[in-house]
Amino acid sequence: MTRLFKHMLPAALTALLLLPLPADAEIAGVQDYFYDRFEVDLHGFTEGRGGLRLDREEDQRDASIGEARLQLDFSRWLGDGELRLKTDLLADGVEEELKLELREANYAFSPHPDLDIRLGRQVLTWGTGDLLFINDVFAKDWESFFIGRDDEYLKKAADAVRLGVFAGPVNLDLVYVPLVTHSTYIDGSRLSYWHGGRQQIVGRDEIARDKSRNRVFRDSEYALRLYRQQAGTEYALYGYYGFWSTPEGMQQSSGRLIYPRLAVYGASVRRPLLGGISNLEVGYYHSLDDSSGRDPLVRNSEWRLLVGHDRELARDLTAGIQYYLERKVQYNNYLASLPPGAPAADRNRHLLTLRLTRLLLQQNLTLSLFVYWSPSDQDGHLRPKANYKISDQLAVEVGANLFRGSRDHTFWGQFEDNSNVYLGLRRTF
Repeated sequence: MTRLFKHMLPAALTALLLLPLPADAEIAGVQDYFYDRFEVDLHGFTEGRGGLRLDREEDQRDASIGEARLQLDFSRWLGDGELRLKTDLLADGVEEELKLELREANYAFSPHPDLDIRLGRQVLTWGTGDLLFINDVFAKDWESFFIGRDDEYLKKAADAVRLGVFAGPVNLDLVYVPLVTHSTYIDGSRLSYWHGGRQQIVGRDEIARDKSRNRVFRDSEYALRLYRQQAGTEYALYGYYGFWSTPEGMQQSSGRLIYPRLAVYGASVRRPLLGGISNLEVGYYHSLDDSSGRDPLVRNSEWRLLVGHDRELARDLTAGIQYYLERKVQYNNYLASLPPGAPAADRNRHLLTLRLTRLLLQQNLTLSLFVYWSPSDQDGHLRPKANYKISDQLAVEVGANLFRGSRDHTFWGQFEDNSNVYLGLRRTF
């Protein structure tokens, strides 16, 4: 069965990319049926994506991505609120499996003019960074981000309750997640990574294992945001109590990765400046299971800082730059706790980003480049991309994820063998 699926999926991808797609009238007919019969708005897309590694690795597959996807997005007004369901059917040729993913399933309503409530599975996001996150501590899918899926799939949904309160001079967002949603991290099954215990890059021969938190109402997340706009400037304060989103600890007895407790306190400002938009964001990551910094199996507490600026350089040409800092707390204790021979991270990790976006051909062609570069680690990540709208419904995209680093143990350096190129075709409806 596995061999049959392995040979059938590339053929299915080829068919999706090359054969005629349903006519607009046929799709409109289905949408009209759902609205007339059930008062449901239906939207979505079909998509095929394929990608290859630039370097052959014995412990990894040559294909970085190879999948066909159907997303259906249903919404309906029910009572005084909106019910929304978004689901993806994914045929994944690299993992050789067929998956049904529930992206969203929630009900949003306003029992009072100053109160919004959203219950159920939803994407949670806030903060000011562009593909950099300080006070946005909610779960991410880093594997999707590094293999060429759409940026939509970087954010993972959580089963949560979100309240928005708009009374008084300051607005308030409250989030409660009964069971913490973990990020999808790089574990070796699809992308190789630096293994601290073995002091080398590993892949499918050394897949990381974690111990997920699974106690509903005990392994919970709490987050809040206080924000206000005044004279064109947005101010915000943030708080979070829960767990590291990726496994930043290890259980000594079993060697399995764990998710230590974490509290985050932060603030941000965003305002027009110098012909563009500037932002400043800061956060303190309090690693509650290692407040002293003496536990070598748990990540240290950190200060994090982000400064950014976006502006239009010319017509249909925009640029954005950011500076990001991670500063370890209790650094001397961290150095003293390291095992003999283990590489030490710098106290300060500096990171610069650049985004360039150019619109051409009556804005149907979008060329973009996003660059991460760390002068302290001497490593980086380049994300060039071109997206062309063939029609209002059909678009083709080509891009790459290019990793470089002078040392294997740094964040981007460990992924150097995972550099890849990809091609996708999407039909929206």
